[in-house]
Amino acid sequence: MTKPLTIPANSSEPSLARRTLLKGAAAAVAATGITMNGALNGALAASVAPLGQTGAPTRSTAPLPLGPLPGSRYPDSHLESAKKGPPTFGPSGFPAFAGTMAVERVATGFRWAEGPVYFAAGRYVLFSDIPNNRIMRFCEDDGHLSVYRQPSMNSNGNTIDREGRLITCEHSGRRVTRTELDGSITIIADKYNGKRLNSPNDAVVTADGAIWFTDPAYGIGGFYEGIKADPEQDKKNVYRVDPKSGEVKIVVDDFVEPNGLAISPDEKKLYVCDTGFTDGPDNPSHIRVFDLDVAAGKVSNSKVFADMPKPGITDGVRCDTEGRVWCSVGWGDPNEDGVRCYTASGELLGKIHIPETVANLCFGGQQRNRLYICGSTSLYAVYTSVQGAMKP
Repeated sequence: MTKPLTIPANSSEPSLARRTLLKGAAAAVAATGITMNGALNGALAASVAPLGQTGAPTRSTAPLPLGPLPGSRYPDSHLESAKKGPPTFGPSGFPAFAGTMAVERVATGFRWAEGPVYFAAGRYVLFSDIPNNRIMRFCEDDGHLSVYRQPSMNSNGNTIDREGRLITCEHSGRRVTRTELDGSITIIADKYNGKRLNSPNDAVVTADGAIWFTDPAYGIGGFYEGIKADPEQDKKNVYRVDPKSGEVKIVVDDFVEPNGLAISPDEKKLYVCDTGFTDGPDNPSHIRVFDLDVAAGKVSNSKVFADMPKPGITDGVRCDTEGRVWCSVGWGDPNEDGVRCYTASGELLGKIHIPETVANLCFGGQQRNRLYICGSTSLYAVYTSVQGAMKP
């Protein structure tokens, strides 16, 4: 615990110490770029805009309760199988069923929870609270919740590379960054063809170290989840960053609003959500799948993998070790809020019902069988009968 610095009123310390302290404080303020009396050393100092919205904490007289959701019993009614038939022990054919378990709310108090990623070495989940301009950390061993980084440049999607480093998509930074093992931050991509990116949204890392990310325009549409600005890119693309040269290339350029993405466990498929419906009723709300050539850094044979029930959209997607696809659902019918699970061929297996709009999800836990779900103001978790591919 850091002990606060105090200066007693009747201190016997020389007055120089106090003056030195005040001068040091002034220098620290100046270093942040804040103007003091309009000028420093006779030269007008440049002021800088805040690094994105930093929201006020959410206050509530009746906070959402933690623990199993109300009405939970074994088997949990929040799990719904798409296969109807004779009564079975638990939801038939739905791999979310793990026996004596229920959907739990493990943390709450956020404005818009997004982009979860699990760090096995520390047994914690990092996720973004975009409007509050912070990355949160939930420790699963003792349930401790804390702020990992603030400001976070209105971070959205997070993932982890094969060396255990955090990869983050930043709205107000309009960039993709990597947090090094020593805590320093490296800018991976912030421009394409000399022009700023829109607002990177989500990212994945393939085994060769290449970083693939989506770049819709949500983060520059206003001041709530980023900084309002005009787009500089002609389109909203999916990009790949070469692991050796660092070159940024477009791999897909025909999305309306590319959003969450994931790769199959064999790295032969790339899944990308298109949430273009947010821009107009005739635009898509679906997941597309591509054949993926990791070595060549290319995709081909695009097709629609799964359509979402409009006006709902799917924002995030992950795969398990058997190639099943798990995706978020929200913004539409409240009865559809939650998570959907599909086979690799696109057959719907079942749904996990969550009482809030769901943005994104990831697998975690020591056995990779715990699904963490970012649902608007809260973080949810449920044990499954499968393991996540751990290749976000």
